[in-house]
Amino acid sequence: MSDYEDKKNKAKSYTLFNNESGQSFEIPVLKGTDGPEVLDIRSLYKDTGMFAYDPGYTSTASCSSSITYIDGHKGILRHRGYNIKDLTTHSDFIEVCYLLLHGDLPSIIDKQKFEKVINNHKMLHEQLVNFYRGFRRDAHPMAIMVGVVGALSAFYNDSTDFANINQRMIACHRLIAKIATIGSMAYKYSLGQPFVYPKDNLSYSENLLYMTFSVPTKEYKVNPVIAEAMDKFFILHADHEQNASTSTVRLAGSSGANPFACIAAGIASLWGPAHGGANEAVILMLQEIGSVENIPNFIKKSKDKNDPFRLMGFGHRVYKNYDPRAEVMKVTAHKVLKELEKSEDPLLKIALALEKLALKDEYFIEKKLYPNVDFYSGIILKAIGFPTSMFTVLFAIGRTVGWTAQWKEMIEDPVNKIGRPRQLYNGSNSRNYEIINKRETKSIFQWLWSKK
Repeated sequence: MSDYEDKKNKAKSYTLFNNESGQSFEIPVLKGTDGPEVLDIRSLYKDTGMFAYDPGYTSTASCSSSITYIDGHKGILRHRGYNIKDLTTHSDFIEVCYLLLHGDLPSIIDKQKFEKVINNHKMLHEQLVNFYRGFRRDAHPMAIMVGVVGALSAFYNDSTDFANINQRMIACHRLIAKIATIGSMAYKYSLGQPFVYPKDNLSYSENLLYMTFSVPTKEYKVNPVIAEAMDKFFILHADHEQNASTSTVRLAGSSGANPFACIAAGIASLWGPAHGGANEAVILMLQEIGSVENIPNFIKKSKDKNDPFRLMGFGHRVYKNYDPRAEVMKVTAHKVLKELEKSEDPLLKIALALEKLALKDEYFIEKKLYPNVDFYSGIILKAIGFPTSMFTVLFAIGRTVGWTAQWKEMIEDPVNKIGRPRQLYNGSNSRNYEIINKRETKSIFQWLWSKK
């Protein structure tokens, strides 16, 4: 940001008045290209001796970014200014990868060069095969993903110097290319099947399906309808502003950690059921409901604060309108189920009936609980043949390009600082130290000893 733009953005301000001291402080206001105005509280502690308290950072901008814009009240999601519906309609995943990394959609030549670069990095170092063998066969694929991605820095240390622009880009390309190979190998390992290597003549999504479902003894032909569905899935999950996993990647990166370690941290964060595991939870919920006839009873249960049951796939931290990604997933779900001759899938019937009833219910209308992207994506993945343990892995594969773009932007930001959130301290005040033979045994330890 230039000095002129900085002054222009800070022309407006709010006044903070301290009743105790009688002093007033000016808080500048920043305005981005879109979205609400932002209070610039960077000098708040220096000027006032106070911090801002914001658990979950729901009202705090942790960074300045030009990658993704969301307006949750209007149901808007844009990448580099392009509406998500336009991208899923007209672009493939590789184009979106280029867009997120470089800021613009590629020309034909740019795309061909980019695809060639990604193809050159799809293979894994052969010694990593031995690394897989160190995991138990029943290990969760996400556990394997965290370990293998974190270990990449031990095999590709020629792209860990993020101060070097060439190494930065090589690291981004390697992560985007290899993450699909890593995920499919995690799946194959859990089955005890041989690893399948990628092919240069297949697209990104076609390669993912080929590496996941083919076996050496049979000819495997990728279904173009399923490949298109996976492409849309990856585009819809490519980036979503400063969510928990993206913030984790940025926070890890702010310390100077290598890019492979940062993405591994993001994968670990994504693993949480409140984040990347939500589409798996939707499938489990639909299975629990069991039939369309049971839906009214489960809707009633979801509104009961004393009942632990919750409708998964409804509502979103950001969207207070229909999730634009859910619209695309809904149409894609019908195409996939028709192609696979699973249009009578009982889970889809329950999902459609549940959505219809919920959208008419005053409780859901008042709370603005609309279906989100997880509501339909789980049905699609299950129909294709992925086990629920792979749902979050596929989310991570799609999101890796967003993580790398956000990491790259953060590294190149001149305002970048190591992340250091403050806290509202609620612990003990200063205490006198007692030597050990004068201390009382605490009740929690007495309880623990009694359980032995």
